[in-house]
Amino acid sequence: MTTSNKNNKKLVLAYSGGLDTSYCALHLSKDQGYEVHAVSVNTGGFDDIEIQDIKKKALQLGAHSYTSIDAIQSFYNTVVKYLIFGNVLRNNTYPLSVSAERIVQALEIVKYAQKIGANAIAHGSTGAGNDQVRFDMIFQIIAPEIEIITPIRDKQLSREAEISYLQDHGISYSWEKAQYSINKGLWGTSVGGVETLTSEKGLPSEAYPSQLNAQKAKDVKLSFTRGELTAIDGESGNPVQNIQKLQELTASYAIGRDIHVGDTIIGIKGRVGFEAAAPLVILKAHHLLEKHTLSKWQQFQKEQLGNFYGMLLHEGNYLDEVMRNIEAFLTDTQKNVSGDVFVTLHPYRFELNGINSQHDLMAASFGSYGEMNKAWTANDAKGFIKILSNPAKIATKVNKHHD
Repeated sequence: MTTSNKNNKKLVLAYSGGLDTSYCALHLSKDQGYEVHAVSVNTGGFDDIEIQDIKKKALQLGAHSYTSIDAIQSFYNTVVKYLIFGNVLRNNTYPLSVSAERIVQALEIVKYAQKIGANAIAHGSTGAGNDQVRFDMIFQIIAPEIEIITPIRDKQLSREAEISYLQDHGISYSWEKAQYSINKGLWGTSVGGVETLTSEKGLPSEAYPSQLNAQKAKDVKLSFTRGELTAIDGESGNPVQNIQKLQELTASYAIGRDIHVGDTIIGIKGRVGFEAAAPLVILKAHHLLEKHTLSKWQQFQKEQLGNFYGMLLHEGNYLDEVMRNIEAFLTDTQKNVSGDVFVTLHPYRFELNGINSQHDLMAASFGSYGEMNKAWTANDAKGFIKILSNPAKIATKVNKHHD
């Protein structure tokens, strides 16, 4: 396709303001002749000042327009809520902070492209990460007629080559690579650095965006209604507000730091540091409340499906209909997951102390574990145990061994 044919063609660029997408903005508008509409999707990582700075850069780089889409509430409604319902921690560690964001960002980008009648969508992903899969899959499934343009991936551009290109065109922003790459969102912050490129070292304390500023232990009451966080210390708010409020509170204790080691979609192992104080406290508090309010088989099935949901989400399969099926199941399990969870915050850690719920299945009228039974007799217990042991008795008698 020639440049002349590309003139007046609308292209939506997923624009973050970073080096890769800045190269894309200039290259696609100046060299390829596209009418570039730069779009950033805020899933909790940008404030108003940062958005204005991103807009200024995009327009200076030749973008025809810039739009910031506020998708924080949408992010919660379509993804985060179900990660909480499912107690999702990838590899029992990572709350899917960034991978979950990318799904919502891709959905918003492609909807915007359809809205303005764009002929193409571009993003700045390389060929070595997960994001290229997540973006391309969403775009191809929803709008297969829209062309996907990926200059960084296709040209295998180095950071130095991108900087040189921008400088040659009079763009002299400071592109010095930060020692650590930070990606902040509603559901946690990822932290990448030289230490995460190999297997041996952990991240130093100063790599994390939040530093320890609180020393005195603090008690916090988290109130859940049907699985959603609806109040903190008795003060009601919507779940998004409460996540943000809890993040401010817990960040001063430097809680939620860790490094995730996982399998990427493209088949290689990867490490990423993260800081997710509020997500980890919420997930663990929610899980404790479920231990008190759900049956053992509800918990068992939730563990299987929650883990499966997180895996599919991480790998970009959000639009598979099975995800809606799992969401319906997870939502139904939350009917009785209401009550208060009592948490104590400490430097670098937190404690779950207990819960109070009208749905607590530790009903004293039936007995106290290890102490006293009130709903059955000694003979009832003996008969129950005798029948329960029948399968093993039969197998032992027939097979004469326990190997």
